[in-house]
Amino acid sequence: MSSTSSTSVIPSKSIENGLNPKTQEETYVHDVYNEIASHFSQTRYKPWPIVERFLQSRSRYSIGLDVGCGNGKYLNVNKDLYIIGTDRSEGLINCAQTISKNSFNLGISDGLSLPHPNNRFDFAISIAVIHHFANEERRIEAISHILSKLKLGGECLIYCWALEQETSRRGYKEGDNQDILIPWVLKKQQHLPKKKKKNNMKRNSKEKIEELYDNKDDKMKEEEELFDNDNKDDEIEETKYRYYHLYKKGELIDNALQTKKCIIIDDGYEKDNWWIIIKRI
Repeated sequence: MSSTSSTSVIPSKSIENGLNPKTQEETYVHDVYNEIASHFSQTRYKPWPIVERFLQSRSRYSIGLDVGCGNGKYLNVNKDLYIIGTDRSEGLINCAQTISKNSFNLGISDGLSLPHPNNRFDFAISIAVIHHFANEERRIEAISHILSKLKLGGECLIYCWALEQETSRRGYKEGDNQDILIPWVLKKQQHLPKKKKKNNMKRNSKEKIEELYDNKDDKMKEEEELFDNDNKDDEIEETKYRYYHLYKKGELIDNALQTKKCIIIDDGYEKDNWWIIIKRI
């Protein structure tokens, strides 16, 4: 297949009508993330500031959940916390076991059937996960299910992609379809020339990732979907599509309140995402 330049963007697609929600999630979320897990994990290493601030603000020795933990990048942000990370993708959990220093606190689990006891945890986070559930009923159920695991007064931070992305390279805006398929482009591994200097051979994986993203800002480092570079030999292998529901302003708050299990502590917009902090009542 022909190569893709660093300026090209593959458009999103509309979701098929009439798909069973579970089938849709299996096809356009679970299967896809297993296939792209290793490549996806390479682009997820820098904690988002508000998530980091939330975790650093928790009381020492608190016990929490990371629902949809991906490659586990948030598990070690605060060494004074114990966080159990789960994800539906076996591929991403395998990445997390490699990256995390506490691989024993990881497991494979669907966000609607968490294996943890109810009313037991001090806090939870769920970052860029709820928007993958295929309809509003299941998204509300997922928020409610997370809240059921928290003690009364426990807090949860949730992030979801926003519809309002006019200023980003994606350009989604009010009036666009909120339920879409987002492309992820897999490429053949770039064949770099061997380095003779020993210090170049000893670079760690994080430094290598940062080199690939040289001269990009933090947002683009974290959100780069095409993983582009200027090497013409780096050809596209395949484009995978992931289902997203793009949340419009106020919708995530409304979904949380519909659980009747929480109050809103804080909310905002950051890097093309809506986020909320909710408290179990």
